[in-house]
Amino acid sequence: MAHQIVELECPGCGVPITTSTRQCPQCFREIVISTFNSVNSMSPLDINKQANAYRKAMVNHPDDKTLNMSIAFCYLKLKMYDKALPCFEKAIEDNFDNSEVYFYAAIALLKGKKAYLTPRPVIDQIEEYLQAAIMIEPKGIYYYFWSYIRYDHHYRKSYMMSPNYRDLLEQAQQAGLSQTDVEELYSILEVQRPDCI
Repeated sequence: MAHQIVELECPGCGVPITTSTRQCPQCFREIVISTFNSVNSMSPLDINKQANAYRKAMVNHPDDKTLNMSIAFCYLKLKMYDKALPCFEKAIEDNFDNSEVYFYAAIALLKGKKAYLTPRPVIDQIEEYLQAAIMIEPKGIYYYFWSYIRYDHHYRKSYMMSPNYRDLLEQAQQAGLSQTDVEELYSILEVQRPDCI
């Protein structure tokens, strides 16, 4: 689907704007949310305002990829995983070459739980999304998240998988994994970091 410009109101001040506007000219609020970091520092009240603005605009433009991505990040931050996942999946359909969409869809699939407690079919879907993200852009954080999945689900349940979590951890480090990436991942996942990774 071709990119379209959608009219909406600024969630902060109500000024009419469009999705081509990155920042409101009146209150300087970010309009289009394209990364999790955009919502990470927002209060739940501000995130709800953003989500409501996107929901209103999506009534007339349900397939807009910008709106789907933006609202997906809002839902993820609000821990509304069951609402975030369909939005990320729709964003994948519309923007299949954006590696971050696959990465965050994989996070949403965990629903704030440890990988160990997640059913195997869901783990398989998470790994499929992570592999797609890596094929598009081999970032260290993607390999690291996959390493966590292989450790907490497969290794702890004595499944023999290749590559194993150690191999993926090594690939993550070779791909430029930073400590900040690791801390941010566990903050989003809301699980405790295993000692061995």
